[in-house]
Amino acid sequence: MGVAGLAFAFVANQLSPRGLNPSRNYHPGGEKPDPAPQTAKTPSVSLTTTNSRPPAASPDAALKERLEKNGLHLLPRDEVEKLFHDPRRQQDLLMFIDARDEDEYHQGHIPGAYEFYHYYPDKYLAEVLTPCQLAEQIIVYCAGGDCDDSESAALCLRDHGVPAAKLFVYGGGMTNWEAARLPVESGARDSGSIRNPAP
Repeated sequence: MGVAGLAFAFVANQLSPRGLNPSRNYHPGGEKPDPAPQTAKTPSVSLTTTNSRPPAASPDAALKERLEKNGLHLLPRDEVEKLFHDPRRQQDLLMFIDARDEDEYHQGHIPGAYEFYHYYPDKYLAEVLTPCQLAEQIIVYCAGGDCDDSESAALCLRDHGVPAAKLFVYGGGMTNWEAARLPVESGARDSGSIRNPAP
């Protein structure tokens, strides 16, 4: 831990425009250093090190990278919304899959979405595999944010023979969908119980 702290301090010193130069003699003639300038300099180095860190990768960027390694694709909400309004959805050539548990699904899902809680494949696979094989595009989503059930469900479908090229993950998930006040269906698939209907 001490070595890491020392290395970090050294790098921060090198990056700081007010950093110390190790080859410079700051105390010529053997004079004692004045402690005041040292105290004044400490906050400056601290602020510079905070600003010099590279920005952390966004959660979407990390998810996109993971999906691409597995041959899958990430879709933003605007693309998902366009696909929702695509006439192919009515022909089951474009399908949505909700990867959340049964209670969450029944409380509200994207209208027409199939339920597929991948933790119980025996219960759900038979219903979704045939439509997945016939569909041209499949959008899998869960709650969004830190939830990775959509990614796991898409991988499960891929591992059961659904071509990865068809599988897309909606990272924003249901939280993002509802925040945009898009249509939400409650109850079973195609129940007709819709809130926030599209204008």
